[in-house]
Amino acid sequence: MTTMQDVAALAGVSAKTVSRVYNNDPHVDPETRARVTDALNSLNYVPNTMATSFRNGQAAAIGVAVPDIDDPFFSSIARAIEERAREDDMAVLVTSLGHDGDQEQALVESLLRRQLSGLIIAPTGSDHGYLERWIDKTPTVFVDRAPDGLKADSFVDDDHGGAVLATDHLLRLGHTRIAVIGDSANIPTSRNRLEGYRESLQAEGIEFDESLVALGVMGRDDARNALTALTALDDPPTALFLSNARVAMACVPVLQQMELLHLAFVGFGDFPLADAVWPPVTVIDQNPARLGRLAIERLLGRIENPGKRFKRRNILGVELIERRSCTPGSDHRCD
Repeated sequence: MTTMQDVAALAGVSAKTVSRVYNNDPHVDPETRARVTDALNSLNYVPNTMATSFRNGQAAAIGVAVPDIDDPFFSSIARAIEERAREDDMAVLVTSLGHDGDQEQALVESLLRRQLSGLIIAPTGSDHGYLERWIDKTPTVFVDRAPDGLKADSFVDDDHGGAVLATDHLLRLGHTRIAVIGDSANIPTSRNRLEGYRESLQAEGIEFDESLVALGVMGRDDARNALTALTALDDPPTALFLSNARVAMACVPVLQQMELLHLAFVGFGDFPLADAVWPPVTVIDQNPARLGRLAIERLLGRIENPGKRFKRRNILGVELIERRSCTPGSDHRCD
């Protein structure tokens, strides 16, 4: 295990100087900073956060990194983690990563420098190999999206199966022109749900039509543009598959404003007031609180039993909650 003294010896400086460089002290000579940084990188040094925490007499802390804490899905995950951590008098530090995967590493490593006992992350980036040098000292659990380029515990929903469930539901109601509205194709959850949608259509002998796929929807303006383009098609959709809760929350008010409630729609992920808006939204329920509870229980298990073997990849089932959005008009009945 590399120590700060090892870095100091390689760089020819004191351990205190290494600490100052590592913590971005602006008063370090540039040449010295470069020499220490080279030594840090060559030795893959990360601090022993647990030992530092105990020496300082501070309570253990868990880091939680999610794309957007304002998103009800991720806020539910974070809340479940906080509730469980409170039982063990552990602090929880939450950060929002945003939706630019290129920002993930800098934000996560900044969080990891905060003397964490463990990390729970719903990633936005496409390569998580940068966590390799941290994971031995900081147990890490992935939620919602599995890691890429790293062996680590993960708890994810059955995105593919849930998309099949949603699309099958609309097909059973007689819809053959089903559009998908989603955010980014770069996100594994979106790709898996789009693949499930395609598989469901294929099973019914319906050819995939790329013109029925509208991605890049992050808010109401994007939703309006997507719905305008879809409804302008020569053969427009009669139903919509909204690929996550944020997309559904953007689309529902726009559907109302554009008087498009004759369209049936199913959302992936429940959200606050989904059962209270008109029409109440049929959803694929992910149960994010369950994801959060399972993630922190696994993290605590890793902290308490470092040598114990656990199942790394865990895929959780989802279920359809039927509401009225599949029957906004007299032509569509769920009963």
